[in-house]
This record gives sequence, C-alpha cells and structure tokens, in this order.
Amino acid sequence: MSTGYTLKAEVRKEVGKGSARKLRRHGKIPAIIYGENQHPLPISISRKEIDNTIHSGGFRTKVAIIELNHIKIQVLAKDYQLDLISNRPTHVDFLRISSKSVVHVRVPVRFFNEEACPGIKQGSVLNIVQHEIDLIAPAIAIPESIQVDLTGYESGASIHISSIKLAENINPLIQDRDFTLATIAAPASLSSQETSETNTPNPKTAS
Repeated sequence: MSTGYTLKAEVRKEVGKGSARKLRRHGKIPAIIYGENQHPLPISISRKEIDNTIHSGGFRTKVAIIELNHIKIQVLAKDYQLDLISNRPTHVDFLRISSKSVVHVRVPVRFFNEEACPGIKQGSVLNIVQHEIDLIAPAIAIPESIQVDLTGYESGASIHISSIKLAENINPLIQDRDFTLATIAAPASLSSQETSETNTPNPKTAS
C-alpha cells in the first residue's frame, strides 16, 4: 500500500461560489468527504498542503487521514480540480473508507529490467500501451504501482495483464479480455530496412 498523508481540515459552514472565493483568498480551498452511507461533509483544507500532496505523485492511490478537530477520518482522494491558469488546486473530493472498503482506482504501470530484455538489447523499443490500469482493490491495500519485469522478452513480444501477478483480492477492472500492457517493437527504421531487403531481388538468383 502507498504511504499515506495527513491533512488538517475545518468544517465549512457555508457553501457556494462566494464562500469558495473567500476561502481561496485566505489560502484554503473547499473539499468534501462522502461515502460509507454517511451525509456528505463539506470541509476546507490548506491549499499549499494539498498542492504539495497532489504534485508529489500517487495522490489517488494513497490512503489519507483527515484531522477534523479531534476526529480522524480515513479517506481516499477521488477527484480534484485545478485552476487552468495557475495549475493550483481549487477543489478536492474525498471518499470515506474503512478496513472493508473496496474501490475502483487507477494505478500507474512501471517497467523495469530493460537491461535484461533481449529484444531491447537487440535494438527494439518498449512500446507502452497502458501507462495506467484500472483496478478493483481493497482501499487499504492499493498498490503504489504495477511492476512489470521485462526480463527475457524477445523482439515482437506482447506483455499482457495475465502475465502480471497481482496481490490477493486485487483484480483488473477489465475482465472480458487479456489486454496488452506493452510490446517489444522493432524501430520503424529497422522495420523499413527489413522490408526493403525482403523486396530487393537477390542478384545471385535474378535471371
């Protein structure tokens, strides 16, 4: 599971665009906590803290603790909005979770051991088809990433989701096909050269 983070928050007594603008003038942004069959809870959080957290990576896969007065609420970030000009956060949605929660989450795919991939050593390239995949996973056991070992893959090989061993109770959202994560593809220049060589008559056999 990804290492979490903690945010201090306050209950919002007012909602709406006017209230949101007022919060932003004071270095805060509006947010909301929902889920677990409880009423949505409007809160405000530090814009600087959440900005650092969002841009540090893995924001949607890390379980967080929202400290609200003396109450601690376990959550998972589900969505956020950024200002089109400043690229700073303007609103965040948090999903309330428990030890029994199962969630849909997008997790990045990481590839390693390129130096042990025969296809790449021979000049082929790693063509990544899926940079992220959708998983159904326990909220408290979301993997930080899906690790793909490239050891032994030859040129022309395809790497499918079935070749990846996922932890217990973690499954891909797509179940109806064995989708491709990446291929070991020959460079276009090499492919063109091979095609040209194939189509060129052999002077020793030409009549």
